[in-house]
Order: sequence, then structure tokens, then C-alpha cells
Amino acid sequence: MKQIYLFSSALAFLTSAVLAAQQGATCNSTNPCSSQYPCCSEYGFCGDGYYCLGGCNSLASNTLNSCNPSPICENANYTLSDTSRILSNYTYFNGNASEYDWVVEQGSIINTTSNGEAAIAVLLTETGGGTLLSSTRYVHYGQITARLQTGRWAGVVTAFITMSSIKDEIDWEFPGNQTTTGQTNYFWQGVIPTQTAGVTETGLTDTYANWHDFTIDWQPDSLTFLVDGNVTRIITAVEATNNATGVAQFPTTPSRIQLSIWPAGISTEPQGTVQWAGGMINWNDPDYVSAGHFYALFQSVSVQCNDPTTPSASDTSYMYGANSSLDTPSIAFSNASTMINGAPALIGMSTGTMSMWLGVSVALALGGLVL
Repeated sequence: MKQIYLFSSALAFLTSAVLAAQQGATCNSTNPCSSQYPCCSEYGFCGDGYYCLGGCNSLASNTLNSCNPSPICENANYTLSDTSRILSNYTYFNGNASEYDWVVEQGSIINTTSNGEAAIAVLLTETGGGTLLSSTRYVHYGQITARLQTGRWAGVVTAFITMSSIKDEIDWEFPGNQTTTGQTNYFWQGVIPTQTAGVTETGLTDTYANWHDFTIDWQPDSLTFLVDGNVTRIITAVEATNNATGVAQFPTTPSRIQLSIWPAGISTEPQGTVQWAGGMINWNDPDYVSAGHFYALFQSVSVQCNDPTTPSASDTSYMYGANSSLDTPSIAFSNASTMINGAPALIGMSTGTMSMWLGVSVALALGGLVL
């Protein structure tokens, strides 16, 4: 009996060890998640629950449909000063995009006013890191406009981007203290090209002191960037074709909208990134010492959807499927639920460990800051 008990205890220990190894295991397209913890999170860890929601990478998960379906695009005008539609603790999001428009994935936001316009400030601190807001709904082509004011400090980057679950990405970024320029860029499935597609857009009036409307007009065959309604750059899908493979390395998959401020000028970033952002962050800058943070301002986001086909009245989500080509999975409408049951705890890493990974704590501070 004692031998049986010892064997059972050992088996239980080994089982726990295996599950613990699977929980929080890293994942990518060549090393997908197990069936026990099938979803590969946007940060490259296996789990279930929340890991299966926004940013869940279908190509690195156990199967193409391990991730929850993604909430479908809806035309909208989001006034960000109304924080009732922003969920401050993303770990409590259950996939219901009708309840919240945005989730704070990391960092802190506060209410503020600038030039008479109510807005939110996204904050960056030395100990807490940056701030990232993600939309709860996805866009599969369309026109997205963000009204914002950037930071003005070397090493601090303001960003308005779209990011798909398999790392298709479209960027408006504003590095460091370059307040009369912006940078546009795009990526396909996370591939870093030998020659960057990034372009510096010049001739902007002070992006720290003035509100500007920055637009990403993303269509199946082209990508257009605009400032205050004026076109600054156009890219076609044909131009994005890799001549060696014949693959158009052009964003094609449903994407979330993300608004952020992040620290590029820190010792853990590559030297090229630090130089791109204008150098190391000066934590003794008078602005930082006075306020206790750096910041960028976001007033509103508007979305006009342009799905390649029109969804039916019953469609609620996007789903990935197989494709005859290995380059990109197919995308289909679905009426499947986007939600998980209840308010999930993180599976695979503790909340504290995830916060350490992100380098920030999740918080929402509502106040009356006037900038």
C-alpha cells in the first residue's frame, strides 16, 4: 500500500510538473502550444482564458481555432475622455466588445484637458514603464483616425498603430523630441525586412503643442497615411511583394487599434532603437520631475469599416481558417461568441509575473490634470 501511495504521489508530482511547464511555456509558429493550454498570447506564452482573447496568435496556438473568435469591426467614433468604456484591468475582460471599447493592457491613464479639448493622457514612468490601450474590436480594412498630441522627450515614443493577432502591423509613430515629424511603417506577420519600410513624414506643426488627426486608410490593395486629411504616403500591395518569394508582404489580417507611449531610450533596448528614438531618456528632465511622468494625449478615435465582403446581420466575429497558400490563413465571418466564461484569472503566469514581463502595472487613475 505504501508503494502504491508513493507511486501515486510521484505521478501526481510529475503531472503537476508537466502542467506547470506547459503553463507559461513560450510559443511561436514552429513551437505551438499544447492542447492543455492551447492559446498563444500576444506576448508569446501559452495559456487559456484571457490568453485566448485579444492578440491570441492563431499560428502559434495549438490549432487555428484555439483562439476565441475576434469581435467584428463596427463603424464608431470613440470619445476617449469617456472612460466608462475603458476597462482599466485587462485581466477582467471576458471578450464582450459590446461592454467595453478599450482595455488598458499595461500602464496608467488619466483624464486631462489640452487646448480646450477633453482627452486622456497615457503615462510613462521610470518604475512603471509605458502605457498601452487596445481596442476590443478588430478592423479588417477600413479608415482609422486618431486625434492626438505627442510627447516631446528624447527616448520617449508616442504610437498609434494597428496590430493583428499574427503580427500584421501598421504604424504611425513619433519618436523622441522630433515634434515636427512622424514616422509611418508597416510589417507583415512580424517579419523584419532587410530594408525598412519606414518613412519619415516631415513638415508637421508642433505635434506636442497642437492637436493633429492622423489617419491609417487600409484597403485590400493599398495603404494610405494622412495628416489632418492630407495624404502623406501611399503604398500598394503590389509594391510590398517580395520578389524572391512572390509573396505580397502586406498587412491582410484583422487587427486591433493600439494607442501607446513607450520607453525606447532605456538600457534594455537595442542601440539602434535608442538612436532612432533620439537617445536615452533623461529622468531628470524638468517636465518629468514636476509631473512625475511623461505623457501623450489622445482625444478621439474614429473607425470606418471596409470589410472585403459585407457581413450578415448575424455575424459577430472573425475566425481564422486554413488556406491553400501557406503564407496567410483565410479569414471568415462567424456568429460564434467572442466571450469566455466569467472574468478569467491568468493561466500560465501569475498576474505579478505578467506585470513584471510587461514592465508595468495595470492601473486607471481618474483625475483632473490640466496640461
